[in-house]
Amino acid sequence: MTSVNDVRTEASDDQPSGYAAARLRLLQGEAQSGPPRRSALAELTDDWLTDLFGTGTAGVSLIAVGGYGRGELSPRSDLDLLLLHDGTADPGEIASLADRIWYPVWDLGLALDHSVRTPAEARKTAGDDLKVHLGLLDARHIAGDLGLTAGLRTAVLADWRNQAPKRLPELREMCEERAERQGELQYLLEPDLKEARGGLRDATALRAVAASWLADAPREGLADARRRLLDVRDALHLTTGRATDRLALQEQDQVAAELGLLDADTLLRQVYEAARTISYASDVTWREVSRVLKSRAVRPRLRAMLGGGKSAPVERSPLAEGVVEMDGEAVLALAAKPERDPVLPLRAAAAAAQAGLPLSLHAVRRMAAAARPLPTPWPAEAREQLVTLLGAGRPTVEVWEALEAEGLITRLLPDWERVRCRPQRNAVHTWTVDRHLVETAVQASELTRRVGRPDLLLVAALLHDIGKGWPGDHSVAGEIITRDVAARIGFDRGDVAVLSTVVRHHLLLIETATRRDLEDPATVRAVADAVGSVGTLELLHALTEADALATGPAAWSSWRGSLVADLVKRVSAVLAGDEPAAEEAAAAAEPTAEQERLAVEAFRTGGPVLALRAQTEAAADPSDEPEPLGVELLIAVPDQPGVLPAVAGVLAMHRLTVRTAELRSLSLPEGVAGAVLLLNWRVAAEYGSLPQAARLRADLVRALDGSLDIAARLAERDAAYPRRRGVVAPPARVAVASAGSRRATVIEVRAQDAPGLLFRIGRALEASGVRVRSAHVSTLGANAVDAFYVTGPEGAPLPSEEAVSVAKGLEGALRS
Repeated sequence: MTSVNDVRTEASDDQPSGYAAARLRLLQGEAQSGPPRRSALAELTDDWLTDLFGTGTAGVSLIAVGGYGRGELSPRSDLDLLLLHDGTADPGEIASLADRIWYPVWDLGLALDHSVRTPAEARKTAGDDLKVHLGLLDARHIAGDLGLTAGLRTAVLADWRNQAPKRLPELREMCEERAERQGELQYLLEPDLKEARGGLRDATALRAVAASWLADAPREGLADARRRLLDVRDALHLTTGRATDRLALQEQDQVAAELGLLDADTLLRQVYEAARTISYASDVTWREVSRVLKSRAVRPRLRAMLGGGKSAPVERSPLAEGVVEMDGEAVLALAAKPERDPVLPLRAAAAAAQAGLPLSLHAVRRMAAAARPLPTPWPAEAREQLVTLLGAGRPTVEVWEALEAEGLITRLLPDWERVRCRPQRNAVHTWTVDRHLVETAVQASELTRRVGRPDLLLVAALLHDIGKGWPGDHSVAGEIITRDVAARIGFDRGDVAVLSTVVRHHLLLIETATRRDLEDPATVRAVADAVGSVGTLELLHALTEADALATGPAAWSSWRGSLVADLVKRVSAVLAGDEPAAEEAAAAAEPTAEQERLAVEAFRTGGPVLALRAQTEAAADPSDEPEPLGVELLIAVPDQPGVLPAVAGVLAMHRLTVRTAELRSLSLPEGVAGAVLLLNWRVAAEYGSLPQAARLRADLVRALDGSLDIAARLAERDAAYPRRRGVVAPPARVAVASAGSRRATVIEVRAQDAPGLLFRIGRALEASGVRVRSAHVSTLGANAVDAFYVTGPEGAPLPSEEAVSVAKGLEGALRS
């Protein structure tokens, strides 16, 4: 085996043929690869150039810059060299020395990027050209006057740090422009290892940011990611014999073999993982740079306003229990205890995404290090927070990537590991499998108003291709995995069955609509038999569109959409009438003894009567305390106008989130004239503790008698808090349910959940002159799915035209 010292000795025997032979033996040898080979090649080249430099001239030095300066020479890398002189030597001597170095390099066919400058010229050029400045940050002495080199390095670094507030925004803009041109390395089938976002250029940019002392990149995994991309580039140079950074499809198998990997897919997955690490580090770093620069710009003005040396207080705005907003990020509250709160990672992620904020690196790392694992099945709050996260739209992506970077996603969903960074060798696909699943959830969040169960739609979107990590038909494998995941998340048996059916048949509508004769009754019947219910068909229709939109521009068109819509209409006709009306099932439920007691008490006192009761579910570990589900709030009120908006408004005033609500009219025992409205709510505090029942009752009494202006109080509270950019939710959708009930008109509302939503709905219905006979309210993640059974003043269903008018009026009120 030839050692590095043997190669270096041979290189000095016969120049330049000695260097060429030694270089060839080093690159063809199997004893070294990766960082040792790159360092050995740089040392070998240093020795050769030192010999070419000779004794040189006083006040002259030869400097390696850029990748060569970092000692990262790949087999076909160019040589970045600077011949530095102090300006005292004869120009002819400097030119002769330059020729003595440059021409042998060219004679060997090596690419050369060269310059001859004085320190002042080098600094001026760096000031004018950002790329030159970046290269000089990695300047390394090769030969000649060491003091001259050291002086330039010191001056260049000082210039960089002094000019950082101006140069770093320029560097960020340059990175963003390059990403726009080259795309994202972690998703490209033929990526440019150097220029694409998440590639070697971005890794170098992070080094430059760190050198500014203004901010630093997350270091965990960054060096390994950079090394992996350099190893792949080395193998690419050796297998192609060219100085290329593009990993073309036809060369991936050879590169994988050179690296000892199983196949090209394994190669791409490793490249994607490295790129994802660098991309995430870049996002975090540039966010920190922006924060620091903004802080520096604002601080002098604040000092002046506060009078001298006083520092401005840190603003913290609550987002959720244990989560606050600070400096434009979602961070953990001071009182948060991730080691005792297993739901905190999902709650923090959901709050951040809904507010349109990034999740801070420190918060994610603290939760990853300390958070307890969730029990199996998950508590209801964890499932609701997952749905809320998935329903946040575009901000979901950044928050999801933050969780994934610290391993929290695979901890929550172990099956995710098989699809993480998995390439899709299909030109129609834009993303890797895992990112496609998240993108499908993003697209599905725009379609939640079209389905009765938006929570099932969002979870199905996240899981529909989960089977691609396993051999065989991914839809069949996905059905099995989804059954397990859905049960672990805490869905009941019925919902598990629906989710697994949707995943199993997520390609059914698009394949049938585009490949089968829709005029054939057997075709429509086959789809109806596979789907089984109108609700499942509704979910499949929305998932089909979301899946196609998330795949790429070639996967969906108005023509395809019209074919699928036609098929859905035909299948719906076959399935119509299979599902019983919800009101008849609700009406069959007899009131409990406590409900009857409250109703009698409300009638006797003539005012509202409340009962609060904590709801829990058994913990997975019998030694643990039961998991809280929220608080059940029972309210009985003598039947009168305005009850629904009054109760909903009071709850909103006290920052109570309504998870479910039922309203119905309860007849009193025989012999007692009159009726009482019974409201059964499940509520939870947005943050902090619950209000006392006596205070809730007092405010409710005032709301019912008109002495409490709820609308004004809610408006004052909203005005006191600055509006966050948050997510742009789909507009509210209100419709009259066809054949919903024989005794009332059913108004269905699908909207983004928000404080005071139910109050606004109730007030709009009261203003329209209808009477709310019963209501069924549910909050699924960030989506409210409500049904209101209304009648006219005489207690009869509304005429069809009036019902449509009420629905349109309510929709307008919610959209304004």
